[in-house]
Amino acid sequence: MKFLFYRYGSICEPDMIDALQELGHTVLELTMEISRKDIPPQEIVRTVSETLLQDNFDGVWSVNYYPALSEICNIFHIRYICQTVDSPVMELYSHTLANPWNRVFLFDRQQYDTFHSINPDHIHHLPLAVNTSRLEQLFDTVSPTQRERFTSGVSFVGSLYTEKCPYDALSQADSYLTGYLEGLMEAQSKVYGYFFLPELLTDDIIKRFMASMPDYYLPPERALRDDRMIISLMYLGPKVTSMERTRLLSALGKLSPVDLYTRSDTSSLPVRNRGGVKTLTEMPLVFSGSGINLNMTAKSIRSGIPLRVFDILGCGGFLLSNYQTELLDYFVPGEDLDIYTCEEELLDKTAYYLQHDGQRREMAQTALEKVRREHSYHTRMEQLLALAFSN
Repeated sequence: MKFLFYRYGSICEPDMIDALQELGHTVLELTMEISRKDIPPQEIVRTVSETLLQDNFDGVWSVNYYPALSEICNIFHIRYICQTVDSPVMELYSHTLANPWNRVFLFDRQQYDTFHSINPDHIHHLPLAVNTSRLEQLFDTVSPTQRERFTSGVSFVGSLYTEKCPYDALSQADSYLTGYLEGLMEAQSKVYGYFFLPELLTDDIIKRFMASMPDYYLPPERALRDDRMIISLMYLGPKVTSMERTRLLSALGKLSPVDLYTRSDTSSLPVRNRGGVKTLTEMPLVFSGSGINLNMTAKSIRSGIPLRVFDILGCGGFLLSNYQTELLDYFVPGEDLDIYTCEEELLDKTAYYLQHDGQRREMAQTALEKVRREHSYHTRMEQLLALAFSN
């Protein structure tokens, strides 16, 4: 089959394209948005339409959801295939989600539960994956010096979200609103496996919040508007993530040395900030060279397994992750990886695994074999295509 792949620069795009080509498919890439982030929808429509008219394609692909691509495919009667890798993806609230030529794959089961009824035959739940072949090739070429550069005892790769919290723009909020929201977020930061923020936002709190938030997000015309979810996922979720990561890394850094690979400001934390890393060439060396790799899932990912988990395991790294409900669907705690459900458990398990190197290595190897067998992009693209062309 031949596919048109619309790219915007997601780190997942090359791995998906490689897997499709390995499976014998032809892929033509449109890459204009990688360097231009302000392309208007009408230009996307014109460029994609002109490309589709020049050849015969079996489908149009993208990472995350583009309403404009859905509309084009609906006109051309060609499948629009997309896989979400982020949450939230506010474009999913578009009226175009109901288009019959959509083939939408959502990595977070709660994300799927939210939208499935809109287009039940064409919206599917499918977890993310890892390109183990690419990683094996990388490790075959790196030198001992390069490996040593990214060696850590305990490490975390990612943002603290302190620099990207839309919630911090809240202004002229009364004490009742801020007190209510701060208490709500503090409680959510300590709870894993259950995202309860939307349930506890009353109509009054929603009105107060919208009145106090400059440039409050307004969905496009005809999109489904759900202010309860907008506030929970776009504003409160990132703030809760920032609170949680800051608190846990502060506590952990007092217990043992922690390396944080980030561009966030860590001056207030007892950690060693080793700066950002290149996703494809350096981040795998961190995962492979760390005794314990931490995963602290962003709260807006309500149940799904973030890409970081698959990347760590695909590099043969040992993973200690927060409890995430879908982790237990695919991995066995204590055999493939381990999980924590509170700050005390994170501290206890970190101390334990730092003293049990052999157990860590054995679990990491078990997980590596599992992701090679069950969660490679080659396998995932086969699953995706089977669903996309089943009806």
